[in-house]
Amino acid sequence: MHFEKSPKEKQCSSLPTVKELLEQKRRRETFSVPPSCTSPAPPTTVPQLPSAEQFTCTGASSSYSDMAVSYEQWTHAAAESAVGYYPSHPESSYAAACSLLMTSQYGTQQQLPGYGGDTTSHTYECPMSAVTHPGIASSWSLLGSNPTAQLGFGSSMDVAKLEQARMLLSGMDDGRATGQDEDGDTMLHIYTAKGLRECAFAAAERLRDVGRLDAKEHKGKTALLVAVTANQPEIVRDLLSLGTDFNACDVKGQTALHLAAHYGLPGVLQAILSSRPAVNLEACNFEGMTPLHCAAISHSVTVKALSSSGLTDVGLQTKAAEKLSCVQMLLTAGAFLLSQEIKSNKTVLHLAVKEGDIDLVTYLLRIPLLNIKDFVNLKAHGHTALHMAAGLHGNPHQEEILQLLLRRGADPSIRNLENDQPAHLLQSGLQGEQLKLMLKKRSASSRRRIVSLQDQE
Repeated sequence: MHFEKSPKEKQCSSLPTVKELLEQKRRRETFSVPPSCTSPAPPTTVPQLPSAEQFTCTGASSSYSDMAVSYEQWTHAAAESAVGYYPSHPESSYAAACSLLMTSQYGTQQQLPGYGGDTTSHTYECPMSAVTHPGIASSWSLLGSNPTAQLGFGSSMDVAKLEQARMLLSGMDDGRATGQDEDGDTMLHIYTAKGLRECAFAAAERLRDVGRLDAKEHKGKTALLVAVTANQPEIVRDLLSLGTDFNACDVKGQTALHLAAHYGLPGVLQAILSSRPAVNLEACNFEGMTPLHCAAISHSVTVKALSSSGLTDVGLQTKAAEKLSCVQMLLTAGAFLLSQEIKSNKTVLHLAVKEGDIDLVTYLLRIPLLNIKDFVNLKAHGHTALHMAAGLHGNPHQEEILQLLLRRGADPSIRNLENDQPAHLLQSGLQGEQLKLMLKKRSASSRRRIVSLQDQE
């Protein structure tokens, strides 16, 4: 929907679009070091991952690497989508509301949570007294007069700003308060991208009342998906408490879990999992990936970027740790470890081994499973994880990964669709011969053990 401007209306060029807001956030992330997963403050984020050429996923379908790159970019059709959506109006216009809520209310010198500056507190200081409005129905009747009352999940919100936002929104007609611009963005999308929690909450209430809380912009993202992408766990909790669809997906089938897992946002992921225990952990995006697959691939990409830099990059190290914690959180929540992505039948172990991700391989193989041998020897289009490890020519962790797999029951005698055993896929030269000898010894030892068991029977 696009609101046509009358000839007398002026454009408000100072109000950025969702695209611009998230792109600004990405640029700030390039020069920021993220906090640890346990930090109570809103996280400042990490350096941008390498370019699209480096963001490849050889452990999955080739098209998935393109999809992974798309996670990092918020592409809107027109950078000027806000033009015409924020016309000035003498009294209750959208421009007036944005001006009050985004500038005067929050202060031109105040840094927003997650957008640089001082991020030591979740509670905003409000220079104005609480504004009450008898015509506004509040879904949080227990807030009382406490200026930083607790709103569900133990998080604080400035009641004065919330009531002021509600009052301003109540003065707008439905077309302006709940409408969408030419890119499909509502006020809720924009407030969410900016991290304006009270404004977003008030806008979400208004949209919920007219059944449009899950309105999608032109890339299919609801406000919840924008909140995840912008790393706003508090807004994620608010939207979930108001009844947003936690399994909603965008045009690529990416749910909130997919996005949180890919970006490595443990705070957001925890907000989703704790708020909605019935969330679909096995939902597949249109590339056939579950959130667990996305988390594994993303971790491997960060580890590869870290190793290729040749330097001690604290930001990438922290991001790798956060992405690994996302894998752990998904598995703890009940994600299926043996789940195979649809296009190539790879499990997270196949994906990790294919990329030579020693940290993830080590973690996965330490998980206590009764059917650990079935997990380790599971085939993906004929290849076991051991076949993939044998193909890691030149990788510094190849031998270590082979040993880990063998210790957990990998069978060197299994053949792939081309009738090759893992030993046949090793590199030539001295190192290849040494690794081949190691596989043959393990294969012979396995055969002797099988014969011994048969004799006992």
